[in-house]
Amino acid sequence: MTAESHETLVEVQLALAQVHLDRQEYESALDLLRAAARAKDARAINMLGRAYERGWGVPPDCSTAAAYYQEAADLGDVWAKFNLADLFLRGDGVERDEAAAYALYADAARQGHAKSLNMLGLLHEDGRTVAPDENIALEFYRAGAAQGDCWAHLNAARILVAKGSHDGAFDLIERSVSFGFPDFWQQLQAALSCFKGARADALKARLDMLLAEKVLR
Repeated sequence: MTAESHETLVEVQLALAQVHLDRQEYESALDLLRAAARAKDARAINMLGRAYERGWGVPPDCSTAAAYYQEAADLGDVWAKFNLADLFLRGDGVERDEAAAYALYADAARQGHAKSLNMLGLLHEDGRTVAPDENIALEFYRAGAAQGDCWAHLNAARILVAKGSHDGAFDLIERSVSFGFPDFWQQLQAALSCFKGARADALKARLDMLLAEKVLR
């Protein structure tokens, strides 16, 4: 088998594994992921970690998940770095280590990972492993928002409201709708309570419509 055909096979295995995951056919998905992981595909190894963390077809085991995440992170997978950072931050399957979590988020953020940028903002805002600094947090949130993370939009908007910059905050909230999902849209509805006027009313109506459409599907 040529290198090109081997890469194609791995891509097919990953695509089919996702189909089976979406259908909650976990055993079939795991078989495909394990086959791709044997080829040292970092994405497949990360997804095996996710399966053990979430209990997809296997008993939940965050220690095993952490081992898979570490292997995939060592291969450069950005999602594995983020997922392993989350485990370190919570102390699930590994000893709680906020400094290790910060380092992993920072490594992933350097690769442009939006959710890691948001998490760095939270750590700077809360003063976890670093001195609390709202302005640095805001810059991380803005960077995460620029990469498309909905929570980074909302977190940046929250700080801007506290600073009295309602127009800038509303712009972020308005843009975040296209990156969001039902649970996030509900959070936006609550955040909009401090905004008045036609634009706010229009956005509230848009969110109501989006949530109603989701219920009907």
